[in-house]
Amino acid sequence: MQRYILLIVTVIFFGSFHLDAQEKLTSDSIFAKYVEDYGIPITENNNVTLLTSGQEKFEDLIAHIKKAKHHIHLEYFNFRNDSIAAAVFEALAERAAHGVKVRALFDAFGNWSNNKPLRRRHLDQIRSLGIEIVKFDPMRFPYINHAIHRDHRKIVVIDGLIGYTGGMNIADYYIHGLPKVGNWYDMHMRIEGSAVRYLQEIFINTWNTQTKQHVGGPQYYPDPIQIPDSLQKPIAIVDRLPRKTPSAMRDIYSAAILSAQHRVRIINPYFIPTKTIKRAIRKALAKGVKVEIMVPSKADIPFTPETSAYIVNKLRKLGATIYFFDGGFHHTKIMTVDDTFCTVGSANLNSRSLRYDYETNAFIFDKGITAQLDTLFVNDTYRSTLLTPENWKQRSAMKKFMGWFGGLLTPFL
Repeated sequence: MQRYILLIVTVIFFGSFHLDAQEKLTSDSIFAKYVEDYGIPITENNNVTLLTSGQEKFEDLIAHIKKAKHHIHLEYFNFRNDSIAAAVFEALAERAAHGVKVRALFDAFGNWSNNKPLRRRHLDQIRSLGIEIVKFDPMRFPYINHAIHRDHRKIVVIDGLIGYTGGMNIADYYIHGLPKVGNWYDMHMRIEGSAVRYLQEIFINTWNTQTKQHVGGPQYYPDPIQIPDSLQKPIAIVDRLPRKTPSAMRDIYSAAILSAQHRVRIINPYFIPTKTIKRAIRKALAKGVKVEIMVPSKADIPFTPETSAYIVNKLRKLGATIYFFDGGFHHTKIMTVDDTFCTVGSANLNSRSLRYDYETNAFIFDKGITAQLDTLFVNDTYRSTLLTPENWKQRSAMKKFMGWFGGLLTPFL
């Protein structure tokens, strides 16, 4: 009898201890375990610089291009034929003239859909400067065969030591805006350290697949810059390859949302999430997590704002806080979880990004970087309209209908 009582007491004690340990697990440790179990490495030796405007991004990028010694790799959805592209290619040409190998990759559909595309004469001129520039999956008849899996990444790697990724293409509207949408807001980042290797692998694998070349070797993977312990920021680079890791981005995003214990903040320009993401948000709300979502009031793609508004209003009814950003077009793709980790990258929270395209996001386990993004979010709420039942009722019947109809097309948008 005494042994039986002792067993019960032991089970209760250790059971309580196990529950307490679970409760003390932070969101970043829960998420990090998921990421590592998924097979995605988390590197510790990294420093991150957030570039919160087009001016910051292009000044920083061009300054580091000018210091390149061995190679420069660029992979973008598009290079718009404008003043910023001219400045970038001028800097690249200067380094190419000094023996630096420059390789640039851009998506053929991204270029084709651009209102100032690079045409054959532009490409010939760029190549004459010593820059190797290649189209990803050229658009050939029948064009529909090439419309699904597009390269939406934004990556630069310089000498295998410095990497860039985020949401910005090469275009001057990140500085000057566009008449249709006004000021254009976006986010990019510079990474130094061990995570650069994974951005390099993404580029080289894509380049070799497209060109049938065999670029590689230790010269492209030098020892990383050693970051002081006090500045180190753990990073996981999540890459979506349509035929190899098709569910990676939506799985990782969902796990990040589900790991939250207090708050999730999202800014995304085309917020038309898949079922997986919506399910994760609903579960987070159900367990009392504060979910705040910011979407632009207007966008460069017709039909998207109405569809996004229809979807976020449903989430509002479940308890989410929704902001419509009125200060221009917020093309930023970020998320913060609690105050412990965040993500910056190219992936939109829509089917296009999560089911079809090539995408890359950096997940950063650092309170300081997360706080910077949280500050950006809070500051932008002052240029936003809070969605309420009252102002939803005032929305026109046509906009509501367009949103409802767009909701039916969510798997394809």
